[in-house]
Amino acid sequence: MPYDFDRLIERRHTNSIKWTLYPADVLPLWVADMDFLSPEPITRALTRAVEHGIFGYEMPSKTLLESVAARMQTLYQWEIDPASVVAVTGLVSGFYAAASSLCRPGDGYLIQPPVYMPFNDIQKHQGVLRQEAALRLQTEGQRLHYEIDWQAFENAFHHGGSQTRMFLLCNPHNPSGQIYTPAELQRMAEICLKNGTVIVSDEIHSELTLDPGQPHTPIATLAPHIADQTITLIAPSKTFNIAGLFCGFAIIPNPDLRRRYKEQVERMTLHVSSLAQVAAQAAFSGACDDWLAELRLYLRANRDYLVNFVEQELPGVRITQPAATYLAWLDCSALVANGQIQGSPSEFFLQKARVALNDGATFGSGGQNFVRLNFGCPRSSLEQALQRLKNSLAA
Repeated sequence: MPYDFDRLIERRHTNSIKWTLYPADVLPLWVADMDFLSPEPITRALTRAVEHGIFGYEMPSKTLLESVAARMQTLYQWEIDPASVVAVTGLVSGFYAAASSLCRPGDGYLIQPPVYMPFNDIQKHQGVLRQEAALRLQTEGQRLHYEIDWQAFENAFHHGGSQTRMFLLCNPHNPSGQIYTPAELQRMAEICLKNGTVIVSDEIHSELTLDPGQPHTPIATLAPHIADQTITLIAPSKTFNIAGLFCGFAIIPNPDLRRRYKEQVERMTLHVSSLAQVAAQAAFSGACDDWLAELRLYLRANRDYLVNFVEQELPGVRITQPAATYLAWLDCSALVANGQIQGSPSEFFLQKARVALNDGATFGSGGQNFVRLNFGCPRSSLEQALQRLKNSLAA
């Protein structure tokens, strides 16, 4: 059935962070939630739960955990024991729990910047050392993508005298939208295992693949010995636009890792709400898959429109062509260098174009002079925002 992703839905009367942080004349294309209605099977399940009228304490049911396992089997032919699934209140909570279970003060954790903002902040709160293996930027005309710098990756382990206890992988990658190949994942995994490092893989955007020829591969599916040293984090939140309900899952086949992880989940009281569990059950049931298929087509068309607009109308700006997510990564370095943009590009576009984008500097090393743009919105909103960006540079 057709779904109306072109529909404009007023969100300013809600408590939406995305739509209420800035004045009413600002178009927000920053926070990573979409401006589309969640699929009807989810809202129907939530309505039934609300109409029941009792909201007592609930623990994740056997049925919910079995649904997560069944989803992995359907998508990736990945057979997991439902007992290996641990519910958490989202993926940021999930990798903080992983850091608590794997690292002691003074230990290290490894990331690949530029990368999702909270990856950079664990050291501020956990007493651990951030170790970096920066991705290498490659450009061709106005297109850009990243490659793994294998020498930097190898050298980053145990840097600064701290044992690297955790490699925090972002796949699909945020903010670039890249999908790592099985060969890249295999090589990263083997290097981690050689160094005694557990892989914590944030795969929250794994169902938002945009091109049929570029599927997502969970790193834990490569081999049993890799799965044994991997904590895989997934969630229905980005895929089905229910991020505000705060529900995610850690898949941990290794019983010892799982026990330690559960201890931290309990210590941090990461209890998933009853309504979030209802939504997750509906999301992973398969009832929303027709909606998801049409969403992917709509996002792919938005991506293609965006990339073409940048290449045709925004000289001096370079852009990724994301294979997954609804996030694009724009390099404004040339405009900063020639003085067309002074200061932060995100601040420039906020003031001159009245469009809110994420500041690339918050994504860590290599993010300065970049912005992240959320194209998970009706096409008319995207068109309006891009025209504003163009006009601000022409002024």
